[in-house]
Amino acid sequence: MNLTENIRLALRAITANKLRTALTLMIIILGITALIGILTATEGINQGVLNSFSEMGSNTFSIKNEGEVRHRRHRKALTANPVITMLQCQDFKRNFKYPATVTQSIEADGNAVVKYESKKTNPNVRVIGVDEDYLKVSGWSIREGRNFSKQEVDNGQNVILLGKDLVKKLFDTESGVVGKMINIGSGKYRVVGLLAAKGASQVSNDNIAMIPVVTAKRTFGDDNSSYNMSVMVNNVSELDRAVDEATGVFRNVRKIRLGDDPDFDISKSDKAAQQTLDVVGNVNIATIVIGILTLIGAGIGLMNIMLVSVNERTREIGVSKALGATKRVIRIQFLTESTTICVIGGIIGIILGVLVGNLVGVVLHTPFIMPWMWITFGFIFTFMIGIAAGIYPAILASNLNPVEALRYE
Repeated sequence: MNLTENIRLALRAITANKLRTALTLMIIILGITALIGILTATEGINQGVLNSFSEMGSNTFSIKNEGEVRHRRHRKALTANPVITMLQCQDFKRNFKYPATVTQSIEADGNAVVKYESKKTNPNVRVIGVDEDYLKVSGWSIREGRNFSKQEVDNGQNVILLGKDLVKKLFDTESGVVGKMINIGSGKYRVVGLLAAKGASQVSNDNIAMIPVVTAKRTFGDDNSSYNMSVMVNNVSELDRAVDEATGVFRNVRKIRLGDDPDFDISKSDKAAQQTLDVVGNVNIATIVIGILTLIGAGIGLMNIMLVSVNERTREIGVSKALGATKRVIRIQFLTESTTICVIGGIIGIILGVLVGNLVGVVLHTPFIMPWMWITFGFIFTFMIGIAAGIYPAILASNLNPVEALRYE
């Protein structure tokens, strides 16, 4: 008897007991729907979390000269890390091949006085030199006007971006500010954009002015000026790999010998994202355990139903044996019946689980998720449950004495 014939007989036996089969299918469908649905949903949550934290800048890390490095000859002696030069920043950006956005900046002046006509600020304005990608990487945005162009940055033009607090101090109105000329020291700068408010829990971040990094080097820089670099990767989960790559590249740029300590500091900003992903990962583990237990319970229910089926079909088994059916044929017939029920329930449950799980994606505005790994796992596991649930009833049926089975009423 081939597989097709066994499946045909299994489907006939299944349809002969519609209510019992329907109840078994419902248990299996419920278990696999819950398993695949929650796992699909958590993948959607993962994607939503990654997208949210990417927008918040938690997929970035910075490279600075903060800290101290041990002296190469006298390992116990500590010296301040040497400054990071603009040339080193450019070399790093050229050699760092990881899919990411690299930006450089410099603290030009932390106590600047900004003037517009007869108005001027207190000497507490923070002026930083940035490139055209700085706003994107650092989480700033433009509320009016535009960002610096690459040409303005490369040529070191006297253009400027103003923070919200600075605009309030210098101008009577926030409209019509773009295009006006302001003074910082002896330099004149044309306003090309106004920064959206960023705020802070204690000290405001909006008392700030940004100028092109080349302009800052020419106007405020000296040999002791150190530049900072920020790197934004495309995905939070790739941050550690990108940090390792950046460390190797910048060690080469700084010509640090193998075995020597790095003379720079790399700090990540993904702690909150990682904590959230860890929580979601724990939910995944709990879901898998609960789903497996549910399916095991469904398998036990299926085994009981198959045992009842063996009892009801005792005479039929006796007839089959009398006609020449071997123990192997009887076992395969009952195993095919139990696995067919499980596979049908598993397929329906997988489809429903994917649809239900993607409802979370609709809420979080993430793409449609097809968790192939979990789908494969669910299908294989339901198949195994079907075999496990049917093996004992199949052995019991195959061991029936044909004479006694024929006399069974």
